[in-house]
Amino acid sequence: MQLFSMRYLTFTLSVLTLPLSLFLLHNWWIALVAGALTVVGICDLRQTKRALRRNYPILAHFRFFFESIRPEIRQYFLEDDTAATPFSRNQRSIVYQRAKLDTDKRPFGTQLDVYQAGYEWINHSIQPAPVPDHNFRIDIGNHPDCPRAQPYAASVFNISAMSFGALSANAILALNGGARIGGFMHDTGEGSISRYHRQNGGDLVWEIGSGYFGCRNEDGTFSEANFVANACTEQVKMIELKLSQGAKPGHGGVLPGPKVTIEIATTRGVMPGLDCVSPPTHSAFSTPLEMLAFIERLRILSGGKPTGFKLAIGHPWEFFGIVKAMLASGITPDFIVVDGGEGGTGAAPVEFTDHVGTPLQEALLLVHNTLVGANLRDKIKVGASGKIITAFDIARTIALGADWCNSARGFMFALGCIQSQSCHTDHCPTGVATQDKWRQRALVVPDKTKRVAHFHQNTLKALAQLIAAAGLTHPSQLKPHHLVRRISPNQVKLASALLPYLEAGELLDPSQLSRLPPVFGLYWPMAQAESFHPLS
Repeated sequence: MQLFSMRYLTFTLSVLTLPLSLFLLHNWWIALVAGALTVVGICDLRQTKRALRRNYPILAHFRFFFESIRPEIRQYFLEDDTAATPFSRNQRSIVYQRAKLDTDKRPFGTQLDVYQAGYEWINHSIQPAPVPDHNFRIDIGNHPDCPRAQPYAASVFNISAMSFGALSANAILALNGGARIGGFMHDTGEGSISRYHRQNGGDLVWEIGSGYFGCRNEDGTFSEANFVANACTEQVKMIELKLSQGAKPGHGGVLPGPKVTIEIATTRGVMPGLDCVSPPTHSAFSTPLEMLAFIERLRILSGGKPTGFKLAIGHPWEFFGIVKAMLASGITPDFIVVDGGEGGTGAAPVEFTDHVGTPLQEALLLVHNTLVGANLRDKIKVGASGKIITAFDIARTIALGADWCNSARGFMFALGCIQSQSCHTDHCPTGVATQDKWRQRALVVPDKTKRVAHFHQNTLKALAQLIAAAGLTHPSQLKPHHLVRRISPNQVKLASALLPYLEAGELLDPSQLSRLPPVFGLYWPMAQAESFHPLS
């Protein structure tokens, strides 16, 4: 029946027209055209390079034709070029080029308005450094006083959280295969560890959300035995407790029963055919102190693997309460992943995607400054995610305070995602975000595995060239004074002068609070380790 769907309409008509034109109409011209289109359709179905051609034989060529003349159309027919070039178009082109090993060079200089407020750049050095090895790594989970610790040397660029169920089986296979080739980490998302995550053996960060999928009892509470069974496998390198995500913070989720297949139910540890509920809050803890105790429990149960948490920043006093709990208990996570409010998701209410959650820059600054002000920054690594795609995105984010970056949409582009925005319909045209077996067959795993690895490698090569131009040898040397931002047509400022940065230990001295940025002076005294609620 698939051949008679709208996706295959042109191909099917070509096949049917060929014998009709020969034996009934006796029209050789029609037969010739139908025969040529039939050959094109067969080639499209058999090729493995382009998912759109496999899922939309013949029809996909119309898209490629109009894309090829898009620059001329923009130039001659569109007065407002901004409307024709949304944020992701140039970003997606860069990813495709790097994933396919095409040149990412471009003539005629920058296409950006360098005098528009918000334009950013990195200052270069008259004496650039030699271009270093691009395999940049940071150590996470070093515990000199803990003999059971299993530190992990992570790449500075990794795959952000995307669950099996949200992504197709083939997409998970290709992402994890690319992670293994490139030696970087693949976050499972809160949907737990599927057999597709395990098949290629790439490094995993196991994300545990409020549904405790993969480590839950039948009533939805945390299961220690199920956690140990998954966490202690060699492939799992780090444990990440998800408090919230940038695209829909404070919002739970329900996977409707009809979509909970036997395979997804097995992966998540739930009953097939029944609604799979991810609550908005955790049941394993209810205070900052209890949360840190839970993190320590997960670290011990996993055999000392790096354990931390991910969050989108909301009420500042809640994160401040977590930091005060670190000071009170002596328990610190190995890492914190900051998810910006601009991050994406397969489906969320429009108001949540647009108007809930702190954007990455402000969220990252709050986390970095709070840890510095509490004398904890040297003990905790900080990751960041939220529309990070290019080498400049990575450099900018690290300069602002991160240790490493995660990307979701960048690696989806590498898989062939065209941002059709049909993730929630199960009709993804490229097989990336669908559970339809016929649609996801268009995503050919061996080919896309290489593209994922190429995108990672070539992005880090570009990052190496960027930091070398600035006279540096490792991204960790990037600081706010390396980043410049235009704030008006005739004024620019270094990020170090434009954005507030705390000195070590400033939050621990009550006499300093009055001169700190208002968010600290107002909310730090209100935060408490014993509750997520502020002191009245």
